[in-house]
Amino acid sequence: MKIIPVIDVLGGLAVHAVKGERQNYKPIRSVLCSSANPLEVAKTFKSFGFSELYLADLDAIMGRGGNQGLYRRIKDETGLKLMVDSGAFDAQSAYESINAGADVAVIGTETLKSLEALSNAVEALGSERLIVSFDLKGGRFISRSIEVAELNPLQLAKRLEDIGISQIILLDMDRIGTRCGVNLNLLKALISEARLKVMVGGGVSSLKELHVIRDMGAYGVLLATALHYGVIRPEELKASGLL
Repeated sequence: MKIIPVIDVLGGLAVHAVKGERQNYKPIRSVLCSSANPLEVAKTFKSFGFSELYLADLDAIMGRGGNQGLYRRIKDETGLKLMVDSGAFDAQSAYESINAGADVAVIGTETLKSLEALSNAVEALGSERLIVSFDLKGGRFISRSIEVAELNPLQLAKRLEDIGISQIILLDMDRIGTRCGVNLNLLKALISEARLKVMVGGGVSSLKELHVIRDMGAYGVLLATALHYGVIRPEELKASGLL
């Protein structure tokens, strides 16, 4: 199981994301890094032995312009494999993230235009360059697409299999930044019933929970708050074989 640290970028700074309430996000205060400069945070993750990074460009997602120059700098100066959510909604916008330095473009249900647009993106870019994020709040999809919003997670997973998507992220906005635990029941259902690589983010509470998630068969876990607060330490991940 992969452990992937997360950087949420807003106003050009790395911020602490809590429950998807972006208007309240503040620059991170981390036990790992004294800076809220995203590049410095990325370099810190690299120094601890992480090989991948998930970057959520909230400026781009919210339509306030993006931080595309940052993607290339992180890639060039750290060598980290970079997955980026920049609010992509179709093949062209996903390609723009990849062209700016991302190895993989994340298309979130929040910004996805339609399932047809996603199918076209798979055809244009290949499934290995795309990940779909299941952006949930209150147990339902956040989505600009009525078609997607009306589906439940298992139904969408089945549709994505047919489209050719191979990787998804279960991202429960209500749990982000809370350390209250992930939605294990939904995660288990997706892993057991969908032929997809399933990653999960939002609410990871402890090293023990990571072991539970690994034993369930998850492909990867996104971590931010637990790392920055020292609840889960890189040395513990290494000692337990997770890093």
